[in-house]
This record gives sequence, structure tokens and C-alpha cells, in this order.
Amino acid sequence: MTRHKSAILCAGFAALVASSAVATAQPATPASVSEILPLYPKGTITPLPVPEIREDLQKNGQINIRNVSEPTLEIFKPAPGTANGIAVIVAPGGGFVTLVYDNEGTAVARRLAQQGITAFVLKYRLSQTPADPIEMQAEHMKAMGGVMARAMDASASELPRFAGEERAVKDAARAVRIVRDRAAGWGLDPLRVGFIGFSAGAFAAVDVAIGDPAGRPDFVGVIYGALRTPVPKDAPPAFIATAANDEFLPNDPVSLYDAWKAAGRSAELHIYERGGHGFGMTQQGASSDHWFDEFIWWLQSRGLMKPVGAQPAR
Repeated sequence: MTRHKSAILCAGFAALVASSAVATAQPATPASVSEILPLYPKGTITPLPVPEIREDLQKNGQINIRNVSEPTLEIFKPAPGTANGIAVIVAPGGGFVTLVYDNEGTAVARRLAQQGITAFVLKYRLSQTPADPIEMQAEHMKAMGGVMARAMDASASELPRFAGEERAVKDAARAVRIVRDRAAGWGLDPLRVGFIGFSAGAFAAVDVAIGDPAGRPDFVGVIYGALRTPVPKDAPPAFIATAANDEFLPNDPVSLYDAWKAAGRSAELHIYERGGHGFGMTQQGASSDHWFDEFIWWLQSRGLMKPVGAQPAR
């Protein structure tokens, strides 16, 4: 098995493990879901030959999604009178084989909505996996060695592209374009469309941030993600967060920060002592529990939390 395929499977397994730690997860908070918007017109993309799978691993609403063929945006709007015109697209992680849809998706979107931000959870396309979750987990377990060996070697070289990454990035860039094009109808500022991703979703976030300007967000959050190059001279500002005890990508966020600074672009890096890989919105009694607050403070410091029409820092 190749190293990059091992990385896909291990990251997916890590997502399953992280999503099972729901006893300490933050409780869901109210936020309106106005609609679920298909990313493409029906029949314009080729679906997987298997149905989409939604797994409630703990039977308490903590959903993982696999075998996604038809990507969507699930929209979470702030309470009436509280919207500030910012849009943030949220990309859950899961190694491009699953989506940790609550802990790194809807839970994040609800918190954003509480801050007056209109949030869009991106359900992006994934690689096909076995229907049986036990069989899937067995595949992940076999692949643990390669990624752990890379982490123990303290390597921060750029990982090869993952098998499902190209499709996910296309979906991410299309999501940015859709939100920006429809911003006026949602009462949003087209110059304040951000993107935040976790793990595999963070790879997608970096990809869109350095990719085609038409699908590039105005700011980006990279939560336990890694390097993608080249970083252009007009890359958007980046908020980067990770844990020092990340089992899979312990050094990669530093390389990402260095690449952003080498390109002359604004970046902020937070390395928490504990949290592991996949902390998301789960509360662990660690400083990583507060990454969301620091993300909001970062937005405020850049003038991005101002009313619609205000000019943010660039």
C-alpha cells in the first residue's frame, strides 16, 4: 500500500475514533437551517455505484457520512437581527473517505451562527468505502503504520495528493463561487466569504486558498491541516491551529505557516499543548478547547466582524 493511500485510510480511522468521543462533546445549540442546497444540477456529475451511508455511531445524532456522490451546502443562518454579513464555508474532515459531519461540521456552523456568521456546511464528494463499518475500520487499522512512521520521523515534507482530494477541492471551489455569487440574496458581503476546514477538510481549505482566484475565499481557517504549494503572493489571510500531540500531522502546520509568511501573506499560528488530531468541537479540558474563540478574535482583529459593506483589513 502506498504512503499516501495509507494516509487517507489512517486519517479516516482517526476521524471515526474522534467522532466516537461524544461524551465530552459540546451540546448542540440552536441555529436555523434554512435549506440544503445541491452543489451541482442533478445528473451533471457521475455518482458512485453505491448509496450514501449515514452512520450514527453512538446512537445520539453524531453523524458520519460516507460514499458521498452528490455534494451539498447545508445553510445555518444567525438569529434574525444578528447577522453581520460574513459567510464561512465549513469542511469537515475524515481522510476523504468519510465526513465527521457533526463535530467538524454542524457543531461548528451552529457556533458560527451564534456569532452572527452565516455558515455553510460542505458535504463534499468522497472516495468509495466498504459498506460494512467493521470492514472499513479494519482497513484503517492496517494502514496506521505508514502515517505514524512519518509523524515519528518528524517529517513535514508536503504529502502527495490524496485519492479523493481533487474532487473535494472542486466541490470546495464551487461552494465559494456559489456563496459569493448569491451573497446579495442572503444578505452577505461578497468580499467576506471565508472557508474553514478540519483535517482532510483543511487540506481542501488550503487547496482552494492557493488555487484559482475565482474559487478562492477571502480568508481561510486551517485546523490540523498541512502544506500545499505553491502559496501565491495574493493568498488570503490564514488562521492555523493544531495540537502539539497530533498523531498524524505534528509538524505540518508549522511548514504551512512558514510557507504563508515566505509568500508575504498574513498568517496566525496556534499550537496547543494537547488536543490530538481531530479535536474539533470536543471539550477535553485542554487549551485546544478554545480554538474557536481565538478564531473569532482573529476575525475581529482583522475587521471582518463589521456590518455588511464595511471594508475588512487585507
